[in-house]
Amino acid sequence: IVTRRQQEEGVKTNMQVGYGSYNTLQTEFSNRVKKGRFSSVVTGSYNRTDGHRPDMGFEQYGGYAKLGYDISSFWKVWGDVNVTHFNASNPGTIQVPLIDNDSRITRGMTSFALENHYEKTSGGLSFFYNWGRHKINDGYQIGKEPQKSHFNSKDKMLGVSWYQSATFFTGNRLTVGFDYQHFGGESWNKVLATGEHTPGVDKQMDEFAGYVDFRQDISSWFSLDAGIRVDHHSHVGTEWIPQGGLAFHLPKNAELKAMVSKGYRNPTIREMYMFPPANPELKPEKLINYELSYSQRLLEGALSYGISLYYINGDNLIMSNGLFPPLNINSGEIENWGVETNIGYHINSHWNVNANYSWLHMENPVLAAPEHKLYAGADYTSGRWSISTGVQYVKGLYTSVVKGSEQQDHFVLWNLRGNYRVCRFANLFIKGENLLAQRYEINAGYPMPKATFMGGINLNF
Repeated sequence: IVTRRQQEEGVKTNMQVGYGSYNTLQTEFSNRVKKGRFSSVVTGSYNRTDGHRPDMGFEQYGGYAKLGYDISSFWKVWGDVNVTHFNASNPGTIQVPLIDNDSRITRGMTSFALENHYEKTSGGLSFFYNWGRHKINDGYQIGKEPQKSHFNSKDKMLGVSWYQSATFFTGNRLTVGFDYQHFGGESWNKVLATGEHTPGVDKQMDEFAGYVDFRQDISSWFSLDAGIRVDHHSHVGTEWIPQGGLAFHLPKNAELKAMVSKGYRNPTIREMYMFPPANPELKPEKLINYELSYSQRLLEGALSYGISLYYINGDNLIMSNGLFPPLNINSGEIENWGVETNIGYHINSHWNVNANYSWLHMENPVLAAPEHKLYAGADYTSGRWSISTGVQYVKGLYTSVVKGSEQQDHFVLWNLRGNYRVCRFANLFIKGENLLAQRYEINAGYPMPKATFMGGINLNF
């Protein structure tokens, strides 16, 4: 859902409809209004597909609304609400297919914010509330009995966030902030024959965090960033999370950056206590990331390129064990390092080309992470026509990281998209994915579709 605010006065409406392979339908409607100090965004969408395997249907519909008001040239207030519902069926793996593994899930969020924007300081105070309702049939394997009860759960998250950023002198920026979140949820199984509820879990958690971030331009060619965040979670305790970086602004539009940061994430209440593959023994994810990057723009910005080197050392990434029934687990220690490169060239008003490559070494495999990934693409525009195409080569992608039975896959994907502007307010589009009809998997036992196509129309008025 696109939520950007309209900047110019007036009303803009967009409608998009696309239809393609496997009876796939994608629709979206949006309306944006800007009148004086008032602004609004309203969107709605409906998407569905039969899926490329039996018993793999998916249906989703939702809506979003945002209202804003500029109190003055320095202060504004806004609020929004978003509700999405989807029905999904999981066919299981090719080796162990499932029957009636169906989910009906509704999730919503709402928030309210007050923001200030002055010449030397800006900030905001926001309140938010998220909630979810889940009804899940775990399904059954061929030759076995259907489930006699269905899993149900509901969860919520509410909190407040505040930050203020200020410039005290030239080249300086100091930001301080505070976050509070309350998590809660309960689950139960509903017996189909009697309607009886069998209690599961009922948990509540709280998380407090404060942070300070400092940026200073030491000179025209050197900048310093530093920050620290302290996080206290009622389940796992307190954690200090520092970060820092240096940036060297070199001649000829070149830049060299060095950064070290700590990553940290507490397990969510759904990952620990709600529907499978929940695991109450999960530990928080932690990692330290070191990165060195160089980038440059040449030929008046027409040519750009960059390269990044990184090293990651971490513990306890949360992942699925890849078995049936599935279970969330901590990965244990991870140690990765690699390189990423990119290049782009704006040839003329019609042509753009770009390419990127990444290499990743993993001491301990990470699910769905490839060792090599290479992409090359081109964009062409002329008059009413625009065409984009790209080829991606992936090698050494881990589809399973189960100890002793790790699996990898490699494949080449070719995608193509074309647009034709019929008139001022209408565009036709067509796109094809995996045009080489490659057989590949991201997760072991779940083959991806071969060549797929979609066409549609985009209206703006």
